[in-house]
This record gives sequence, C-alpha cells and structure tokens, in this order.
Amino acid sequence: MTQPNLNPNSPFFHEERHISLAPFVEKQITICGAGALGGNLTETLARMGFMRIKLIDKDRVEMRNLSTQPYSRAEVGAPKARALANTFYRAVQTKIEPVVVELTVANAQALLQKSDLVVDAFDNRAGRAAISETTRTQRIPCLHIGFSANGLYGNGLWEPQYQVPQEVPGDPCDYPLTRPFALMMASLAARTIIDFFRSGQRTNFEFTWRDLTITHL
Repeated sequence: MTQPNLNPNSPFFHEERHISLAPFVEKQITICGAGALGGNLTETLARMGFMRIKLIDKDRVEMRNLSTQPYSRAEVGAPKARALANTFYRAVQTKIEPVVVELTVANAQALLQKSDLVVDAFDNRAGRAAISETTRTQRIPCLHIGFSANGLYGNGLWEPQYQVPQEVPGDPCDYPLTRPFALMMASLAARTIIDFFRSGQRTNFEFTWRDLTITHL
C-alpha cells in the first residue's frame, strides 16, 4: 500500500515512501573522486534524487575499474566524471557537473566554492590535504570517506576532526571484496549526508568488514 499523493511513476518512488528529500535535493554536493567510493556514492545519491552534484576526478576509466566501479566496457578510456554524468542523466536526469582536472592547493578554493557539502573520496594524500585545508578555511561542511589498503576497515570523518593520513603501500581495490565493501561505505555515507541536511548532525562512522561491525561515533 502506497502513501497518498505519491507518484508511482517517479524514479525516486521508494525514497519518497520513506522520507521526503524535497527540501534538500537541490543542495550543491561536490564529490572529489570517482573511484570505488566516490563513483558508487555518486550513483547512490543520484538515484536517491539529489539533482546538483559536481564530480571532480582527473582519471579515465580503465578495464581494472569495471569490477569495483559503476562503469561499462564501452566507457573504458573516457574521463570518469563525464562517463558518470552521461550515465545518470540518461538514467534519472540528475545533472552531474563533471570536472576533469586534478584538484590541488592552487585550484581547490575555486573548485569547491558554493558547495553546500564536500565529500572527499580521493585515494591520495595531496588531494585530501588540499580539500581539508580549503574546507576548513572556507568553512564548507566536508565529509572524508576512505578505507584501508587491505580493504578491511573504512570510516567517514567530518571536518574539523579529520586528520590527513600518511601514504601507505597497497591498493584496496585489489581486495576481492572491494565492491561490496565500497557499496556498504557508500550507503553509510549517504545516510550520514541525509542526516546532515535534515538536522545539521555530523556523525562520524567506522566500519569493519571482518566482523561486520558498524560504529557511529
């Protein structure tokens, strides 16, 4: 049984049954990184109904990305940000603004300004540091998400509690369960983002894949 006044032909029908996103679907969300975390989070937010997403990533789709990220073989070689912008406009008419550049200290302020929320999903220390410094200085809400090189541990931390991690060897995307881990992280981040827009609450979280333990901090 559906709630009254709901449109069963809406692409966001299931979200509308449980919670109205209407008050904040026009918020400007800037996602930095379109890999296993950023790419899957972008898909999640687009399909939930968020309509204004800026996606910053300099990389192009590679064959090795297809097992963990929301791309197809036809998109190999294409800029990741543009590929997702095309995919989700066709799917649900979300207008993703693709920005195919490397985010640095020099351009971070220009790229992140006017954001209602920045999500850092980069996999490199320099990019994360530039985002952290800029969002703190400009007082832009920022959520950092990431997971360990062995693919067993992940977290989401808000500024100003975030500390830029040191570079460590290893690639978490080499871990066999990277995709389900990344999808879980994207789901937790999406829930955290909704809580932030609804109430202003900034909830940090940790997730341990080994024992499926989720802790809200």
